[in-house]
Amino acid sequence: MVATIVAFLPALWTASLILHLGRPYILRTLRRMGLRFGADIWWMTYLLLRDGVLFITLGVSLIYFQPNLVKNFDLPITGPLAALFLLLALVVRLWRRIDDDRGAYRLSTILLVIGATLYYVPLVFAIEGADQSYLAGFAEKFTSSSNSTAALVIMWVSLIGIIIVAGAVFVWAMRFANRTMRRSLPPEQPSEPESRAMGA
Repeated sequence: MVATIVAFLPALWTASLILHLGRPYILRTLRRMGLRFGADIWWMTYLLLRDGVLFITLGVSLIYFQPNLVKNFDLPITGPLAALFLLLALVVRLWRRIDDDRGAYRLSTILLVIGATLYYVPLVFAIEGADQSYLAGFAEKFTSSSNSTAALVIMWVSLIGIIIVAGAVFVWAMRFANRTMRRSLPPEQPSEPESRAMGA
């Protein structure tokens, strides 16, 4: 099952990149639509697919944060780092409107490309190319089971990074919720005894 999940992750990473980089095509298609309702459905479907695939990819990538699997299975050694960069790309989407902010879109794209590179390179040249003699040295260094010490160090460092990022997002979400609730609540009215005392 672990091997199946690892083999399926490239499809998720590819879908994430395609949906993210396909935004200009989606916008061009929207401009050609004469029906406003159809354009809204097209745009909402795209957003749900794009962000949903990213969240699924992140959830499946959590398999790289289990030490026993990292030590005993042939996994890409930089898989945890790829998950960390994917989380950072999602945080950029949460904090800034990437569909309206060109700088935020570029930052999110850079983070996604770095994460995908950290996943694809060891997967292709170390895991899938392990039977090639000229890649033997690369495969030994970038496969988690044959270089378990470095793999565990990368895993723990990435896990600490994910905890820090998740903690920052939690604090930001709580502050945002408190500000929103203060704005929505009506001002407090003085109770009847207090109003009488004030009138006296």
